[in-house]
Amino acid sequence: MLFGTIFSERQHIAVPSWLQIKLLVYAMTAVSRLSVNVNAVAVLRNRRDLPWPSVTDLAAIALEAGAKGITVHPRPDERHIRKTDVHDLSELIGDRFPNKELCLEGYPSADFLDLVDQARPDQVLFVPDDPNQSTSDHGWQFDQDTSLLEHAIAKAKDWAVTVSLFCDPDPSAPDHAVRLGAERIEIYTGPYGACFDDPARAEKELAKVVATAEAARAAGLGVNAGHDLTVANIPALIVSAPFIREMSIGHGFTADALIHGFAGSVVRFRRALGEI
Repeated sequence: MLFGTIFSERQHIAVPSWLQIKLLVYAMTAVSRLSVNVNAVAVLRNRRDLPWPSVTDLAAIALEAGAKGITVHPRPDERHIRKTDVHDLSELIGDRFPNKELCLEGYPSADFLDLVDQARPDQVLFVPDDPNQSTSDHGWQFDQDTSLLEHAIAKAKDWAVTVSLFCDPDPSAPDHAVRLGAERIEIYTGPYGACFDDPARAEKELAKVVATAEAARAAGLGVNAGHDLTVANIPALIVSAPFIREMSIGHGFTADALIHGFAGSVVRFRRALGEI
């Protein structure tokens, strides 16, 4: 049983005191799976020619509160995250949070690969985005993108950067990722997140995500997930696929943080993940 379920505000389950202590000790030492995407912070900052809200300051708050890492998706037009933000975040984590992680997300263009080379993040997530897309909304078409991905993955491995590929919830996708040399996949959970008002459909979409996660684990890949995840829909996913290593959450996290604050939302999302 997940800790968040045991100590849920909605459920009051009698738990022996020795078990409570054991669970609390585990929660205090557990490594989080939460990577906070701060793109939305940059969107708000870029509405004005001003330096606030500070991407790095809010990233630091999230990391201090227990997040595993920070994710950013710098786009060519710098509509939210700028290249300078990437360098600032890399410096922040290197100097103040050496045990935390930076993940860069992006289409493997020459410019993006140059940025990966300069910043040397812990992880890179290659996504098949058109520059005009508002957000990532589909996984790779592996049959069409093989040569592009082979080149990008080889470069990232030369730089000792962990490679993850963005995949649709399709159990056939992990085998393609393995053949290309990726170490992880990130499963696109947008269709699952879109079912917030349709429980029956949510159950079907969840089954697709879980089947893909299980196929990835069987193939020897690390499993990440991301897109439109919230404190409401994470518990069902993590119960069904507890081996997921990382959840990258941006829009839902920022919306939650507008009410509860960045540190408060880290606690809320970690509780949803069963970590505290």
